[in-house]
Amino acid sequence: MTRTTESQMVRQRIRRGDYDGQTSGLAPGHVQGNLIILPQDWAAEFLRFCQLNPKPCPLLSVSEPGSPYVPSLGAEIDLRTDLPRYRVYRNGDLVDRPTDISALWREDLVAFLIGCSFSFEDALTSDGIPLRHQTLGKVVPMYRTSILCVPAGRFSGPMVVSMRPMKAADAIRAVQITTRFPAVHGAPVHLGRPDLIGISKISQPDYGEAIPVEEDEMPVFWACGVTPQAALLAARPPLAIGHEPGCMLVTDLLNSRQASF
Repeated sequence: MTRTTESQMVRQRIRRGDYDGQTSGLAPGHVQGNLIILPQDWAAEFLRFCQLNPKPCPLLSVSEPGSPYVPSLGAEIDLRTDLPRYRVYRNGDLVDRPTDISALWREDLVAFLIGCSFSFEDALTSDGIPLRHQTLGKVVPMYRTSILCVPAGRFSGPMVVSMRPMKAADAIRAVQITTRFPAVHGAPVHLGRPDLIGISKISQPDYGEAIPVEEDEMPVFWACGVTPQAALLAARPPLAIGHEPGCMLVTDLLNSRQASF
């Protein structure tokens, strides 16, 4: 009898409609992924955008046109039902936040799964580095920055970063740890003053929820897989589907297998 893994159990709960919250901390040890779904005639340009911007858009997998399945990430994954909440865009406008996109699925859709910082969070907490958004039960704060991505065809826009406050010693250790995980964003892109990367108010994130930064801490910023959603707003495809920030796909891949050394 095949044993059901923790990642499969999480997806089953989501698929049944029993859970629609953030996935940070769920199925420890398993890779989580950001989702972008586009019509096939937009897919090649988006693939190029990811290839040119691997820091915020590290590709884990790309589906076959019309298929909601990604067997390389988990044999039973169904992208139409297995994320807690989705975002649906039409011509660049956010029009819905459903928990199931089965009714929207078409034969010309291509899905892209992009590495998520929740994976390296597992390595950070295993090393004893506290993560305040997890302690507070909040979605990690994310910000649009003044760092511009390399454009590809109709796709362009700013890098989005996620922020975790840390004491200096923890920040140094976090750099050392996350450098080993290029498939899930790797090392931070900035430490310290948020204004230097175009963030005017650290207390007002563009996505996620605000968390406090104490006087003896510095904000540490990692490239974030929400970046493609910012690019979608500029490109304005007729249909695009992403995930609600913080609500990722929990895969069967192991974080330990993503380390580069």
